[in-house]
Amino acid sequence: MSAPAFAAPGRAFDPALLPGPVAQAVWRGSDLGRVAGRTVPTGFALLDGQLPGGGWPTQAVTELLQPAAALCVWRLLGPALPGLLQGGGRIYLVGPPQPPHAGGLAQWGVPPAQLVWVQAEVLADRLWATEQILQAAPAGAVLAWLPQARPGQIRRLHIHAQACDAPVFLFRPMAALQQASPAPLRVCVALAPGWGLQVRIPKRRGAAFDGVLQLAAVPAPLQAVLPPRLACVPAPGQAPVCKESSDVRALGRVASSAAASRLLAH
Repeated sequence: MSAPAFAAPGRAFDPALLPGPVAQAVWRGSDLGRVAGRTVPTGFALLDGQLPGGGWPTQAVTELLQPAAALCVWRLLGPALPGLLQGGGRIYLVGPPQPPHAGGLAQWGVPPAQLVWVQAEVLADRLWATEQILQAAPAGAVLAWLPQARPGQIRRLHIHAQACDAPVFLFRPMAALQQASPAPLRVCVALAPGWGLQVRIPKRRGAAFDGVLQLAAVPAPLQAVLPPRLACVPAPGQAPVCKESSDVRALGRVASSAAASRLLAH
């Protein structure tokens, strides 16, 4: 019998010392976490490199926190949308702060025929509509504006999203970062000079990321016609440097399967 595979004090443990299936299951705390479902490329190589699985996750909810409700939505998500519409997928908007602009979305490759706008003003209506869409297992993407949602309500949506093979984005204000959330991925986004975006990732599966990503987010049709003076407009707001604290992450951790069944039963 071989000796147990223990690391000597002061030395890193080598997973190669373990049997093959066990070594494959080993996760290092310094690595990105793993995701259960597939991921969708964001369209930004820098951002993909910092997201578990290399893109926007499916079978989970993702929180996007902004200084204003509709400030950065399409610049951040626009590059990923055309790929999500292939095969008849649709973009579902639940309670957006402004009516969707068909001409502007066409610049991102979103035809009006593949856009579903759910007009809902009350939080309860938005939660109900989002839950019904998730239960229908849609193809495409779900975008819901839930600024006042409580952790328990987000957890319920996350449980439903685990059976949904589409990215699910919940838009919330920056102040929500101080609250617990079961969302496994939380991303803060703000405008940056030069029509870019500043992105921080206060919560993700795996190692923490304390940096700031600078993303160029101008639609391709506008890049050739955008005047230089407009390309240098300063950003009106900045994302906070703070991140979700360890106690908040613990309170907002993803519910287990057993807990999920109990929550859905109520």
